[in-house]
Formats: sequence, C-alpha cells, structure tokens
Amino acid sequence: MSFAAPLFLWYFLPAVLLAHWILPVRFRNAIIAVFSIAFYAVGGKEFVLLLLTMMVVNYAAGLAIGRARAADRTRGLTSPKGILVATVAGDLAVLAIWKYLGFASVAIDQLGRALGGSGSPVIELALPIGISFFTFHHLSYVVDVYRGTRTPMRNPLTFATYIAMFPQLIAGPIVRYHEIADQLRNQHHDRWGDFVEGFPRFAWGLFKKVVIADSLATVADTAFATSDPTFTTAWVGALAYTGQIYFDFSGYSDMAIGLGMMFGLRLPENFRRPYSADSVTDFWRRWHMSLSRWFRDYLYIPLGGNRGGRTATYRNLSIVFLATGLWHGAAWTFVLWGAYHGALLIFERATGLAKVEGYVVVRRAVTFVLVVFGWVLFRAADLDEFTKMAGAMLVPDGLTLPALGLAPELLTSTAPHEWVLLAVVPMLVLLPGTFVMGRVIDGLDGTSPRRQLTARLVALCSSPYAALAAVAGGFSPFLYFQF
Repeated sequence: MSFAAPLFLWYFLPAVLLAHWILPVRFRNAIIAVFSIAFYAVGGKEFVLLLLTMMVVNYAAGLAIGRARAADRTRGLTSPKGILVATVAGDLAVLAIWKYLGFASVAIDQLGRALGGSGSPVIELALPIGISFFTFHHLSYVVDVYRGTRTPMRNPLTFATYIAMFPQLIAGPIVRYHEIADQLRNQHHDRWGDFVEGFPRFAWGLFKKVVIADSLATVADTAFATSDPTFTTAWVGALAYTGQIYFDFSGYSDMAIGLGMMFGLRLPENFRRPYSADSVTDFWRRWHMSLSRWFRDYLYIPLGGNRGGRTATYRNLSIVFLATGLWHGAAWTFVLWGAYHGALLIFERATGLAKVEGYVVVRRAVTFVLVVFGWVLFRAADLDEFTKMAGAMLVPDGLTLPALGLAPELLTSTAPHEWVLLAVVPMLVLLPGTFVMGRVIDGLDGTSPRRQLTARLVALCSSPYAALAAVAGGFSPFLYFQF
C-alpha cells in the first residue's frame, strides 16, 4: 500500500489515527502493530507469513541472547554469540534466497553457456516487498541485544511495533534498534500535539512525491526508452531521474518521519541536501543516511573500519559499497553502481580530495556530475541500456543539430511544468547545504518560530493539490519499494 494511494490517504490513515486517539495511550504499540501487519498484508499478500515468521524467530532469539548474557555463558550454540551467529545466518539466508537466488541462477546459467555448456535452470522468485528493510531491522535488533546496547523486548507487541511499524516498514528510514527502543517503551505523549507537529512533514513529503517526482518520472522514462538517444536526450533523462529518485525517496522519508511523529515516535533523518555535497564522501553523509549509518555500525566498523591501515581501509570500503550496491538490487547494474561509488570514495581518500577546502562551486558541480552519471547505471534496466545512455552522454554523435537535439518523443510527451521542474534539478546544487526543509518544518535546526511557521504553511498549502493528484491516479509506486 502506497502512502500516496487513496486507500491509504482516505481510509487506512484516518482509521489508525482514530483508533490511536480514542483508545488509551498505553495501547499505542498494539494499535501500530496490528494496523502495520494489515498494512503489509495488503501489499505483500502471502509474504506477510514470511514477515511474521522472521519476527517470531528474531523475537525469540533476542530473549535467548538476553538470558544467555545473564547466565554468563561464553561457549557453545547456547552462548550469546552462538545464538547471534545462527540468527544472523538465518536472516541473511532468507534475504539471499528471496532476493538473490534468481540472480545467482542466471549468472551460473550464463557462465555455463559461455564455457560451452548447455546452461542450467534459472530460478524465478517473487520479491517480498520491503524485505531488505525489515531484514536489516531484525539484524539491528539481535546485534544490539548481543552487544548489550539495549535489553531485549519482553512484550511481543512492542517488538512487532519496531519491526513492522508501517511508516518505515516498506522503504525506511532504517531504524537501528538502539535508536528507538526507549521511545517504544515510553508511551506518554501528547497525541494532538504529535499530530500537529507531524502532519506538515507528511504533507510536504506527499507534495514532493506526487507533484515533483512523478512529473520528472515521465521525462526520465521517455528518455531512457529512446532507442537511439542524442547527447541532449541522454542528459535530460539522466537529470530527470536524478531529480525523480531524490524527490521520490526523500518524499517517502518525509512522509514516514511525519507519520512517526503523529504517533509520538522520532524516526531518524534520511536526507540532508545531498546534491549540495562537495565530494562523493560528503554525498554519502547526506544521502540515505540511515543506510550509511547501518553499514557503518554493523559492517564497516566490525570489519575494522579505518583502524588497520590504508590497505585494510580501502578493502573495507570496497566490501561496504559492493554490499550497498547488492542491497539495492540483484543485478549487475547495482553491483557496478556500488563499485563505482566505492572506487570514488577510495580515490578521494587516497588523494585527499575529500578534505580540500575552497572552490566550493566547482567541487559541488563535479560531485553532482559524478552522482548523475552513477544514477544512469542505477536506473538502467541492464548493462546494454547503460552503455546506450552513457555513450550518448560522453560521446556526442557529432555536433550537428540532429545529434544534439532532443528526441521527438520528449518534445511531444513532456508538459511545460515538467520542463520547469527539470530546470530546478541542477539548481539544487546551489542551495545551502545546511538548509533542509524537513528540519525547518520540524523546528529541529534552531530556526525562528516565524520561519518554522512559514515552512509549515507552505507544506500545508501544497498538500491539497498533491492529494487531488493522488485521487486522480497521478502517482506511481515509490522507487524504493522494489528494494
């Protein structure tokens, strides 16, 4: 179920809010847990059984780790480490089977044929919606309990609220257990005040998704579908997708954070003006920050981080970004996209470019171009499509008007307002890197009450148009639903 769908906006959300307001505040977690399972069942259908099974296993594992820690067991399968290893292996096995088994079978088949064999069976499995996100939440839970960062949840409904919380279940932000454990246990909050605070953030995210991202999607889809794109068509498509994925995913994150606020829960920020970054290293401090923090805490640092010297650091960065690419999807394009960003980070670290000061406009422009080029690889359906688009972007087929002009499909299918929105995308580079609209709406960046009020009014005034567009069917699924 999409946050921008009429079913969610006009039926599901009012129903869960009404239950939250009518019932005593101590029932908050139970309400969220029950409605969240229903929310997933609508979109995930039979895969809700997979989600519930993983929840039962990890809930029991958390309790077992807690008991083993209290008993001071140090060895064997019943030790905290033994239980952790078994649980993590099980969670990763589920993710590997449902998300990567098909990709692996295709790769094995292609390799066999390349070596002169007859090939092998190709496995096709439907991808459970949001599996990457709720798997990472389960892993965070058992690891945090094992580390003693937080105690295990005793109440199964409280645990279900953390894992299945509908604001972040499908596409994040990825909430590490230790970030929200205390909030889940503390159910004393101002319900009306929470709604007043959270709704403008939700409305702002809805506007970003329905009005901006979905408009840019039309331009991007048309450009990428062009059989022989010109230099200009390829760059227009790349810029359109650059804007689409940012406003789509950050819009979802704003909506999720706003929904969390309505129930008295503070979810972590996920974006901080990423296209204002002055290096690729800085970009990853601003883009999908909850994923970056997760990989830092549960993969990069356990691998040794930057403590083992330059070679070990580069190795760890490579592993993390290959994992980042694979996390996004089971395809060679995602693997290469992760390797591309990992290579850029290693280059910046090796040369010291990430710490260079001055020339801010130039550094931002170069970073933006590198990120845009990476998004072409991320968006491409396969390596052939990437080669087609990248070739047109890098090597214009002559300097004549036909070679540099726009494809006729773009000229006939793109509305005037979509061209205006497209022109705004490169201008994001020029905005102050510290100005984040969501944090202004929330009043978390120390802005004056007047500025905060203005931002909230902008969000609220834009929401009716976005809601009407959603009712008219002018929305598409969030891009990160596929991950």
